Amino acid sequence: ATCEMCGMIGVRDAFYSKTKRFCSVSCSRSFSSNSKKASILARLQGKPPTKKAKVLQKQPLMTKLAVYAQHQSSQQGGARKSVAVDMFDWGRYLGDGEVTGAPVSCFKHVLMGKSWGSVSEGVRVEVPNTDSGLPMKVYWIASIIKLAGFKALLRYEGFDSDSTRDFWLNLCVPDIHPVGWCAAGGKPLVPPQTILHRFANWKTFLIKRLTGSKTLPPDFSSKVQESMQFPFKKQMRVEVVDKTHLCRTRVALVEQVIGGRLRLVYEECDDGTDDFWCHMYSPLIHSIGWSRSIGHRFKRSGGRGLSLAFPDGMRKLDGQTDAPGQLFAKVKEVDQTGLWFQDGMKLEAIDPLNLSAICVATVLADGYLMIGIDGSEAADGSDWFCYHSTSPSIFPAGFCEINNIELTPPRGYAGLPFRWFEYLKESKSVAAPVNLFNKEVPNHGFRPGMKLEAVDLMEPRLVCVATVTRIVHRLLRIHFDGWEDEYDQWVDCESPDLYPVGWCQLTGYQLQPPAVTA
Repeated sequence: ATCEMCGMIGVRDAFYSKTKRFCSVSCSRSFSSNSKKASILARLQGKPPTKKAKVLQKQPLMTKLAVYAQHQSSQQGGARKSVAVDMFDWGRYLGDGEVTGAPVSCFKHVLMGKSWGSVSEGVRVEVPNTDSGLPMKVYWIASIIKLAGFKALLRYEGFDSDSTRDFWLNLCVPDIHPVGWCAAGGKPLVPPQTILHRFANWKTFLIKRLTGSKTLPPDFSSKVQESMQFPFKKQMRVEVVDKTHLCRTRVALVEQVIGGRLRLVYEECDDGTDDFWCHMYSPLIHSIGWSRSIGHRFKRSGGRGLSLAFPDGMRKLDGQTDAPGQLFAKVKEVDQTGLWFQDGMKLEAIDPLNLSAICVATVLADGYLMIGIDGSEAADGSDWFCYHSTSPSIFPAGFCEINNIELTPPRGYAGLPFRWFEYLKESKSVAAPVNLFNKEVPNHGFRPGMKLEAVDLMEPRLVCVATVTRIVHRLLRIHFDGWEDEYDQWVDCESPDLYPVGWCQLTGYQLQPPAVTA
């Protein structure tokens, strides 16, 4: 088969998408976004690429991310400043508030995720008055009309039911303060000139309007600043999944920390280009020595033995140090005595190579489970994937049928429509017992139609504008706005790869806007 985007020749079964037209998800997305004119076939025919062919160039994005990361790291420990990022305008996208953003309280892993209880509709704040007609900066009081993630639709006091001057602001930027901040600091409160004529005595108006109202807690700003500090530091060593062989891990160095997301550069990469992005709470990263402790496959660094942890208190001369074990996400303790997962048991699992699909799969090892997608396993096991037994990404046989989700049968399986009873009989195997799976469903707060910012897990350096389109227990179907449904991804409700509206603006991370169709 020949990739229609880049022209690479390869084995058809290893190609991406249902049509097997592309060698990778990047080529598939590029082709879809840029239209056929941008493909290698069109270029060979002498047709010029469209403007959209420039959308997915990688180098400019990485350059921007580096700039943002430097900007962010320079402010760690210093005074909080606004991160000026030229990015997608959520305000226009959200409009007058009819579009709903997932609440910050849905995202326990993000800054302020556990301290958002004091923020609600009706809360008053002091913000810059952009309608004063004065040369100096003045403030006025506004009330929260609608919340969407970190963003708030605000209305200046005095406009009452008039929504023509409503505006969206990120509540965690420096220029939003609790009521009383201006008085304490001697800052002028000046009503907007558009409504200046409505009241002769604005002081009396404010006293009446603000009596009994709620505002932000006085330490809100300092809490935001504290939550922007992250324990992972540059040059810390970790073990992370090898993106080229999912069955094993490799040593990598933390190169950048942006909003809790880590840019990891694999050891032995001299130019820093062989990297991998993930959140610091991702199940894909572990402390040095984890692979050896559980018997997981590991790629050793060439002859240097650097897969071993440094002795206690020892640092390398170049500043590298092992990330402390307490920094990593903890997995739930499980009792493996009695009935437990066994090699060869069948189940359903999210395919790590095609996250829009839930597939028929097999347990390949016990403890931490090595999962292979039936009909797709490489002979050497290089595409096996490690899931913890409590992972929300594995399901008992029959889960998809019960919840009306399309189950992807094993590649080449002839007995369609797929039936578990017949498949187990034909393969002489048994289904993993239902009671071994994680059935806990938290009160996550997500609803279909909610907007958010989500990592494209097939291209994990990208955070995109996205929508929750379906909820099945704790499983969310994430749709990337502007893209076809085949790029949707199934994600757990507590995934650290989901963020509230406005997260990218706060952290200085580049947000990918919705794809625009030609």
